Amino acid sequence: MPQSVPLLDLKAQHDSLRTEILQAIERVLESNQFILGPEVERLETRLATYCGTTHAVGVSSGTDALLVSLMAFDIRPGDEVITTAYSFFATAGVIARVGATPKFVDIDPITYNLQPAAVAAAITSRTKAVIPVHLFGQCADMAPILDAAAARRIHVIEDAAQAIGAEYKDGRRTGSMGTTGCLSFFPTKNLGGAGDGGAVVTSDAALAEKLRTLRVHGSKPKYHHKLIGGNFRLDAIQAAVLNVKLNHLDQWTKRRQENAARYTALFESSGLPERAGIRLPVAIYKDSINSLSPHYHIYNQYIIRAPDRDRLREHLTNAGIGTEIYYPVPFHLQECFRNLDYRAGAFPESERAASETLALPIYPELTAAQQEAVVESIRTFYGR
Repeated sequence: MPQSVPLLDLKAQHDSLRTEILQAIERVLESNQFILGPEVERLETRLATYCGTTHAVGVSSGTDALLVSLMAFDIRPGDEVITTAYSFFATAGVIARVGATPKFVDIDPITYNLQPAAVAAAITSRTKAVIPVHLFGQCADMAPILDAAAARRIHVIEDAAQAIGAEYKDGRRTGSMGTTGCLSFFPTKNLGGAGDGGAVVTSDAALAEKLRTLRVHGSKPKYHHKLIGGNFRLDAIQAAVLNVKLNHLDQWTKRRQENAARYTALFESSGLPERAGIRLPVAIYKDSINSLSPHYHIYNQYIIRAPDRDRLREHLTNAGIGTEIYYPVPFHLQECFRNLDYRAGAFPESERAASETLALPIYPELTAAQQEAVVESIRTFYGR
């Protein structure tokens, strides 16, 4: 019988941590401090250290991390925010939610991250921020983006929802290079909670304090509001779970990298890249990062480009192998952004990625036998 391979197996992860997680949750229950409190403060301190910043502010989700960053910079109707045309919807959705105009740019076909030259060309007098996304676990090319933004005094909000701990070629970690960095702890992320959660990291003390105020409806002191914020608080139980999991994050990253290397070796030995035209992910900073800190790509996803992608996915589903399409519709073709007057063909690399890419299982507990089954099933499909 063919081996079943889920896209993600959280049960395998949680079974090994069950005792630790239950003890952490019980600690919160005993404390009766469910909103913010010491568990959140401990996580914030650890996250700041891990990301290479001086502050972290726990919030309710990765989406709200982006949203509260825009609110902290007073971005509003009439303003423009430049971002990629190809990412999870939250990246663009938060821009529209504050009334600003998303201004999309195309992606690099190798990394799927936005093109720095396109960012520089898109800046106008109305541009107030840039949101580069470190997609699938690999850092965007930040130096030219930061230079272009600094020249025009524009904020850089790093969307590091899929890339906690990933490093740029100079060793700086995602979230530490822009004005703010936004993290997500959605359960499928490399550091995932038992529900929604997120954080904003920054090295600007005044900005961190403003973010803390905004996450509690703009209240400081309590019931006194100079700002209008929102309910963006991180639950203490989520923080407790994340404090347990953070201890294991580097080991999980290492396993994901090992799984990625195994996939690449299996694909290359099968001849599929040459024979079938499959394109494998490329870790572009691998040779730049110090070998003592190998966070060049944390592989939140292992993304291939595959001819006849949709029929391949159907074949894999029938074989019991989980896959996902990240993402089938670029932002500029989403119905809700029709008013921006973009047309098909505006961002060809984003459109090609949407039609060709497929995510394969890459989670840390994935076995070599399971990976062999995935590649063999793909070989069988193209061998017909």
